[in-house]
Amino acid sequence: MNRFIQEILLGIVVAVLFSASLYCQYFHISYKLPNTLFGIAALALLLYIPRRSILSFGFSVGVLWFYWVGYSFKYQGFEYMQYLVSLGFGIIYLLFFLPLYFTKKPYIRALLLFGLSFVTPFSWKWLEPELLFVHSYIGIYKYQLALLLLALVLLKFKKPYRYIVPPLLLLGALNYGYTQPKEPHLKIKLVATDIPQNEKWTRKALYPTVSMIFANIDNAIKEHYDLVIFPESVFPLYLNKNQQLLNALQERSKKIAIVVGALLREDEKNYNVSYLFQNGSYQVAKKLVLVPFGEYIPLPKFAKKFVNETFFNGASDFVTAKKPTDFIIKGVKFRNAICYEATTDDIYAGGNIKYVIAMSNNAWFAPSIEPTLQKILLEYFAKKEGVIIYHAANYKGSAVIK
Repeated sequence: MNRFIQEILLGIVVAVLFSASLYCQYFHISYKLPNTLFGIAALALLLYIPRRSILSFGFSVGVLWFYWVGYSFKYQGFEYMQYLVSLGFGIIYLLFFLPLYFTKKPYIRALLLFGLSFVTPFSWKWLEPELLFVHSYIGIYKYQLALLLLALVLLKFKKPYRYIVPPLLLLGALNYGYTQPKEPHLKIKLVATDIPQNEKWTRKALYPTVSMIFANIDNAIKEHYDLVIFPESVFPLYLNKNQQLLNALQERSKKIAIVVGALLREDEKNYNVSYLFQNGSYQVAKKLVLVPFGEYIPLPKFAKKFVNETFFNGASDFVTAKKPTDFIIKGVKFRNAICYEATTDDIYAGGNIKYVIAMSNNAWFAPSIEPTLQKILLEYFAKKEGVIIYHAANYKGSAVIK
């Protein structure tokens, strides 16, 4: 085997180590010690591997983490696009990690890698080195990442420093726990649904879906819940245009608070929203952060219209709110987050946030690791921001996340 192939394979091996904790979580075999070792080994090798290995590493990580993004295209009639999108993410993350290719010096690579942890291509925050340590003995704060990288750099120094200083730095990088609020005094029910995406928006599925929603609400009332939370767009319609459903929900909200996902049509604009029904009335929370290429096109105007009309049938034209929305439910404040925005910094801005209601529709990406990666991200934000997240999802992911 020649040197070129060896270096390419080495990059793939490092990518597998970099992705190991994610896939172990997906297969329900995740343990703190192996995850710690996988993460440390991946970062250590990334500082010292040959330059060509960086290329295969970046491409492989892009595919291993985001092969599922293109799955949604099959519901738009462009099934072949899922393979091109997977290839595209491989290329994007090859370019993302490319700065490491231009140096062999571990301390410069460490600085570059730490800098890259602040970079979010297309506002896409779903790959950060800290995510490797969400289920490990290493902490997820930036200073802990910096201490870990510094410890790995000093391993190359002469004796006795490499035997004394790196272990001391690792002590500072350990996970010493996270401060989180007590759970609210409310009894909360999360409704998990499993409606296939190819059926979700069909007329045939509408009546069974509506019946399921009201059955869950009625059961929650009988079981004396204070709040019931449903997934994103659980009502596959413009709910504000259906007065019969609004009346039925408002009537039940006299006995229980209800949060449901649906669409809103207002002033000839489309919104992906959450509805809170409480005490016989309702409040709407519009989405703050849209999904790149799913709900908005992050391209120049001349290209945006073409992509929107060609691949999304004009569907990627949702409008956003100007600021996050808070729901006050029986005296408790909850920050509202719809799917992707629950994994962005914007939704946690403003301070004094203890509880988050998040809702998702993960059926766009079934079957895949997407719900697992999303859950790791939500756990990351819950720990980092000191909040409790109540997450209701269609197709995997429903959980109280601390």
